[in-house]
Formats: sequence, structure tokens, C-alpha cells
Amino acid sequence: MTSADDVSADIGAEVGEAARESQPGDLAANPVSAADGTMARNSAVMAAGTIVSRITGVLRDVAMTAALGFFLVSDAYSLGNSLPTVVYILVIGGALNAVFIPQLVRKMKEDADDGKAYADRLLTLVFSVLLVLSVAAVALAPWIVDLYTPENYPQNEFDLAVSFARLCLPQIFFYGLYAMLSQVLNSRGKFGAPMFAPIANNIIAIATFGLFIVVAGTSAAADGVLTTEQVLILGIGTTLGVMTQALILLPVLWRSGYLWSPRFDWRGHGLGKAGALATWTIGLVLVNQATYLLITRLATLANVNASNAGDVAAGLTTYQKAHLVFMLPHSVITVSIVTAMLPALSRVAHDGRLAQVGADVARTMRTVAALIVPVAAVLVVNGSAVAILLFGYGAATSAQAGLMGLIVSVFMLGLLPFTLFYVLLRGYYALEDTRTPFWVTVAFSVVLLAFVYPLFYLAPTGGTQVAAIALAYSIAYWIGFAITWWILARRLGSMESKRTVWVLARLIGVGIVAVGVMLVTLLVLLNVENRPSVGDLGKGALLLNVIVTSVIGLAVYVAAAWALRVREVSDVLSLVGRMARRGGRR
Repeated sequence: MTSADDVSADIGAEVGEAARESQPGDLAANPVSAADGTMARNSAVMAAGTIVSRITGVLRDVAMTAALGFFLVSDAYSLGNSLPTVVYILVIGGALNAVFIPQLVRKMKEDADDGKAYADRLLTLVFSVLLVLSVAAVALAPWIVDLYTPENYPQNEFDLAVSFARLCLPQIFFYGLYAMLSQVLNSRGKFGAPMFAPIANNIIAIATFGLFIVVAGTSAAADGVLTTEQVLILGIGTTLGVMTQALILLPVLWRSGYLWSPRFDWRGHGLGKAGALATWTIGLVLVNQATYLLITRLATLANVNASNAGDVAAGLTTYQKAHLVFMLPHSVITVSIVTAMLPALSRVAHDGRLAQVGADVARTMRTVAALIVPVAAVLVVNGSAVAILLFGYGAATSAQAGLMGLIVSVFMLGLLPFTLFYVLLRGYYALEDTRTPFWVTVAFSVVLLAFVYPLFYLAPTGGTQVAAIALAYSIAYWIGFAITWWILARRLGSMESKRTVWVLARLIGVGIVAVGVMLVTLLVLLNVENRPSVGDLGKGALLLNVIVTSVIGLAVYVAAAWALRVREVSDVLSLVGRMARRGGRR
């Protein structure tokens, strides 16, 4: 979920040095100046890569909705194209992302060859599994699609989803290749290239959807029938992008001094421990994906219901695009900060300094929250306007995009707990504890399903049902976040919980004030423009409204945080200012 190109090799080297020199103890003792010199440098590089990646990723999704809209045909493509990610994560991806960075870091520290032999064996094992998995998934495509679609799913869309799945499932191997090469680079302090590589994927995908529009026009999706040529354009083009995203890392890895050598002597070299740790993570992913399967069936059913009722189309694609917008601030802010923090955090945990681990995780939570809350506030108010501005083109109507935006606003209610839950899980992984996150995920999934089914079936058909899924998602993350925090704090002995709760409470209060001011501002603007809702505005007026309400909301947020003496907000502003000035000088 990131981005890429060659220029990141030099950036990665710089970030690597910063990561190796970073000491979380120093950060805790002097959070602003130390973060400015260590974690901030790592985070800045990865944030830059993630921002560019996410911009091109949004453009990719804009091109997709312009080509396919939010109709049933779009859901068939979305399902077929999401299955490679689902299968990859289900079988091996979660273990790679959560377990093997700490293991690679340890081997680099302990082994005379800086962990090269261990990395060679690990890559060989994973690539072998991925190849077998990809071939098997293509053969089983109809059965896999059947799992993710409701019983009354139209046959035409089912056949279309199977065709897309067969063309896209080979992506499993290349997702794994990308993930493993990224892990090796990250463990060696090379953070830049993995964060920039997906840009190539996004560019190829944008070109693919552009070619589809040229060949098929924007009415094909609404008509509900695609030709073989049109299916091939979408399927092959999408897979080519993922392939490029992975292969582009190879020259970067070679230039970093690592050249993979296949090794099949897997026994007795430490892979067993990684496998044991991965067992619980695989279980965690299994629970996650079982939950996602049920959510996908509900979202797909919502669009079938909308079509049958003649309502505005809203289903799986609507849910996925709303979730994309939901993930943007998390990806740019939280993932960048935590990815830079994890190797150093793993070393601190390995040394047995549990109190320091707790302090570092808590500090990261407060920093992330200071950045996430205002973004969530802005999107709660401007979700529909942003969605229309981004996705209301081509085959996608303004009504479809506006409805998707309302779902974005509902998702934003859960952005803070979602992103802090992510931070907490990395605390467990630094401790090489994958068992506790498994049981926490089980509890989260039970809570989610306990809310999502009654909310879904009580809601009116169509878009409201998708909004019900988003609401259940937000409620479940608040509960899961609280449980995870309590357990980790007990494990570490201290996580500065009183201080962190007080900071979060004030940030949420400040965010609520900002939302109220932005809503009043929006109502005043709509009254001046003599329009009952944002859906009745042109694109220029929409953009103006978003800018005005956002600027006012952010100003209120900063002012209220200053009045309540929320130091984290002023620290973040100071840090961003210094980074901007340093970037300008460079």
C-alpha cells in the first residue's frame, strides 16, 4: 500500500542510518529534539513516499470509478481484483509483515554475515510457497468467488468476477515478492524504495483504466455487459502493475549490497522460531479475513438490493472506496511513524527494557492522535464534498459519489481508535508476542459481527446498508482499542496511561468543537449559495466550501488545543515547521 521508484535508493540509505542510530530512550527523554533527529527523519521520508503513492493511488481509483462507476459490474471487478490480496494476506502476508522484521533485525545483530543467509533461506521458502499458492488459487477461482458473493448474486456478475479473479490471482506471487524484498530492505535500514515502488503500479493501473474508457466508453458498466477484450484489458493491466511494483525493488536491493541466493537448507537455522511466531499471526489474519469475507458478502448484497429497488448504486466498490479515503490519513501519518519506530522498538524490547517500550508506544500514540483527530474532523464534515470532487466523473454519477462520501463520514468516527489500535499491535510485535493480538482480533471480530448484522438488516436498502457496515466497524474499533490498550499496559507495567488518556480526551473534545464550527460554517455557505445540500453544488463551489470549512476547522482545532494546553499539538506544529524549513533549504 505504498509507492516506488529508483530515486529512493539514496533516501533509503539516509533513513537507514537514522534508524540504526535511533534510541527510543533518547526520544522519550527529549521527545521533540530527539524525534526531530531520528524517528522524524525516517517518518518524513516514508511519509513523502506514502503521500506520493497515495496521491497516485487516489488517481488510480478515480480512473477506476470513471471507467466502471459504482454499478454491479464495478463490484465484480473490485471483488476479482481484491481476491489476490485477500488470499495472499490470509495465507502468508500477515506473518511477513508482523513477524519477520523483528527476526531479520535480530539476525542482523547476532549473525556474522549480517543475517544474509537467514534472509536467503527465508526468501526461498516464501517464494516457493507463493508460487504453489498462486497456481492453486487460479485453479480454484470459481469456488473462491462463490465464498465472497451472496446467494442471490446475478449469474452474469458472478461469471465476470471469476474471469477477473483468474486474471488477477497471479498477483499473489508478486505481492509476496514485494513484501519480502521490502522487509529485507527495511531490516537493513533502507526505507525509501518500498514506500515509492507502488507508484509504478498506480501509473500502470491509471493507464489501464484510461485505455478501457477509450475502448469501451463510460456507459459499459451501467449496461452491465463487458466483452472479452474489455475484461482482458482490465485484468491483464491490473496484474502488470502489481508485477512492476515488485520487480522494481530488485535493482535497489542489489545496489544496497544484498544479492539473493536460493537456499533450500531450511532446517535448523532459526526459521522454526519465526514459523512458531507466525502461527499466531496467521491465526489472527485468518480471523480477520473470515470477518472480511462476511463483510464483503454484505456489501455485495447491498448493491444487489439497491439495484432491485432502483436506488442509487452502492455496494462493494462504494465500501472499498470509502475505506480507501478512511485509510489515507492512517497510511500517511501512522504507518510512516510506526514503520520507522518498529526496528528500534524491537531492539529495546529485546534488551528487556519494557518500561521504555511502554513509554515509546504511548508517546507515539499521543503524537499520532494529535495529527489524526483534525483530519477526521474535516472529513466528518466534508466527506460527501470530497467524494464528489474525487469520484464524481465518467461512469460514476454525483449521487453515487456523494453517497460514498457519507459513508466516509461514518468511517471517520472510527479513525482514531483504528490508527491507535495499529500502534498498540506494533508494541506486541516488538515483544515477539503474536498470541495476544490473535485473541484481541477474535474479540474485535465478534464485536464487529455482533453489531454489523443487526445494523445492516435494520437499515433501508442500498447505501444506508453500506453505512451501517461502516458504523459497526467504528464501534468495534473503539471497543477493540480499549481492550488492547488495557492488556498491553498490564504487560509492560506502565504505558503512561493517565497522561495519554487525558491528552486523548482533550484532543477529542477539541475535535468535536472543530466539527461543530465547520458544520455551522457549511450551513452558512449553503444558505449564501441558496443550495439545500452539497450535492447540488458545482465542482468549483464544492472545492471552495471544502477549503473554507477546512481552514476554519483547523484554525479552531489549533486554537482550542492551545487554550487547553495540549502540548502534543504545538510540538507537532513546531516539528513540522522545522522539517519544512529544512526541506526548503535542501
